[in-house]
Amino acid sequence: MTILLEVCVDSPAGLAAAVEGGADRIELCAALDTGGLTPSSGLMALAARVPVPVYAMIRPRAGDFVFARDEEAAMVVDIEAALNAGLAGVVIGANRGDGSLDAALLSRLKAISGNAGMTLHRAFDLVVDMEHALEQAIDLGFERILTSGGQRTAIDGKDMVARLNKRSAGRISIMPGSGLRPGNVEEMLQFDVGEIHASCRSALNANPDDRATVFGFQPKTRFETDANIVKQMRATLDNWSGDKK
Repeated sequence: MTILLEVCVDSPAGLAAAVEGGADRIELCAALDTGGLTPSSGLMALAARVPVPVYAMIRPRAGDFVFARDEEAAMVVDIEAALNAGLAGVVIGANRGDGSLDAALLSRLKAISGNAGMTLHRAFDLVVDMEHALEQAIDLGFERILTSGGQRTAIDGKDMVARLNKRSAGRISIMPGSGLRPGNVEEMLQFDVGEIHASCRSALNANPDDRATVFGFQPKTRFETDANIVKQMRATLDNWSGDKK
C-alpha cells in the first residue's frame, strides 16, 4: 500500500520545498504557527501551477471554530477564490458552542464547494463525541478527516486515531496529523492509515541585529518547510509500504 504524504505550507518557499521533497498533496495556508489560516489569493494562484493537488485552508481567523455569520460570508468568498484559482479542493471545519460539529454550516459550505475535494480539519479534534462527528463527516461528503485523535499531537491521540480508522471502514480516510516527523511517523503507520499530514518544517534563526527583526517584522525564530525533511518523510513512508508488500 502506498501511503500518501500531505504537507502543509504557508509561503511560496514552503510550496516549492514541499514539491521538491516529494509531497503527494499540499495543504495551502497562511500563519501555520496558529494552526493555519486562509492563504492569500496570490499564493493560491501560485499554488495552482504546481504538479500536485493543492487544497486551500479556509479559516478566517485564529481561535476557536465557532463562526459568526460574517465569518461564514468570508469563508464563502474564500472558497470561491480557491476554486476560481484552480485548486483541487478546500479544507474546512466548524463547531457549535455545545462541542459538536456545525453540520448546518458545513453543509452550506459544501454546497459552495460543489464537486471540489473536501478535508475536515482539526475542528474535529475539539468535538465531544468524535464517533458521532465521524458519521456526520461521512454524511456531509468529506473525503477525509485530519485529526490528532483529540490530543495535542497525533502520537498522543494514536489510540483514538486507530479507533476512528477502524470505525470508518473505508467510508472516509482518517489522516493523522500534528507533530509527525520522520522519526515517529511509524507509530501511526501500524494502524493502516492511508494518508499522513505533516508540516516538515525546520527552525530558521534570524540575525537579532537585522533591522527587520529589530522592527518586529520577523520573529527571532521562524519555521519553514524543509525539502530535506519532506524527502525523509517520503522515504520513511515508502520503506514502510515496501515492508507491507
